[in-house]
Amino acid sequence: MPHPDTAADAVTLAETAYAKVNVALHVRGRRSDGYHALESLFVFAEDGDLLHADISDDGAIDLIIDGPFGDALSSGPDNLVVRAARALQSYLGEQRGAVIRLTKMVPVASGIGGGSADAAATLRLLARLWDVRIDDRELADLGLPLGSDIPACIASTTQMVRGRGEHLARQTVAGLDGMPMLLVNPGVSVPTGHVFARWNGQDGGALDTGSLQALVEHGRNDLEAPAIAIAPAIADILAALRALGGLILARMSGSGATCFALFETETALTQAAMTVGGEHPDWWTMKTKIRAG
Repeated sequence: MPHPDTAADAVTLAETAYAKVNVALHVRGRRSDGYHALESLFVFAEDGDLLHADISDDGAIDLIIDGPFGDALSSGPDNLVVRAARALQSYLGEQRGAVIRLTKMVPVASGIGGGSADAAATLRLLARLWDVRIDDRELADLGLPLGSDIPACIASTTQMVRGRGEHLARQTVAGLDGMPMLLVNPGVSVPTGHVFARWNGQDGGALDTGSLQALVEHGRNDLEAPAIAIAPAIADILAALRALGGLILARMSGSGATCFALFETETALTQAAMTVGGEHPDWWTMKTKIRAG
């Protein structure tokens, strides 16, 4: 791709940072390197944060943040979007830079991979913007030092994730693709490190991803109880979701505080969103579907 020399040549590219949801998250132990050994089924919503980027020829990485939750983030060098962009730029020896706009649509520190999804989307977006050949495995390797969830967020497809996030396997679970899903957050940020610090240290057993029924009946989120101890509003959300009609599963995602509910039909999802929004207008909600693949 030729470098753009005039404004007329400039092309703005866009990418969605698909929200990540842990249908189940089993903590199997603590590793010698300080990380926890996890087993989790990741699915991704069809929606999430939005990123746009334009090439800059001066080599700079400039980040602009807007959107409903934009004020909660700094656009400085510690932002995961900037760090991911710099990592890719360095890996490629790329002389060009980029002006990136992040429209923050999902809450910060909410257990649905917001920062990790943003970083992964940045890597995908800049690979296209700079027109370079790089595969998902290379992007995942670049992302892992920045965040454990970033490798899975590169493809943003249903995956079984093990270890600290470095062992990924595409997973097919009949009935999950396209399933109506409601995300709900009480407006509380829950620090991941504090939640893991409260984990009881007990290995509750392996995760069975063989069927949706197994995930519903035997899956769990081992961080749910410690997160509720920090943010009791999570229990209120789960109680509200589990009282809804047409529900298949309600559980907390990641280390919280966002919870998700899976529904049998679009009609049930629509009714659920109306009920939750009407009874709890202070809660953030997102109507969406599980992304196919």
